[in-house]
Amino acid sequence: MNPKERKNEIIRRLRDAFMPESLGVDDESYLHAGHEGAKDGRGHFRVLIIAEAFEGKAMIERHRMIYRVLDEMMRLDIHALAIDAWSPEELDR
Repeated sequence: MNPKERKNEIIRRLRDAFMPESLGVDDESYLHAGHEGAKDGRGHFRVLIIAEAFEGKAMIERHRMIYRVLDEMMRLDIHALAIDAWSPEELDR
């Protein structure tokens, strides 16, 4: 998968799983050029997601939910994933 395809697949999987109110995915692989983990071609991504599915969940639970959705990609296409996951209610406070 090329970098654009990876990003689009992350977006598709997260949208399908969580129907987020807001979703941003940034490919930060360029920041890691030459890094040991970047040599195999897997990417570094940052996700900001706001979804009802995270209401009442601890941050670790939210991360686990996202990792489950991206499981295969985490093994094959993603080297590093930074996650900011919120429920809409938390942002309204």
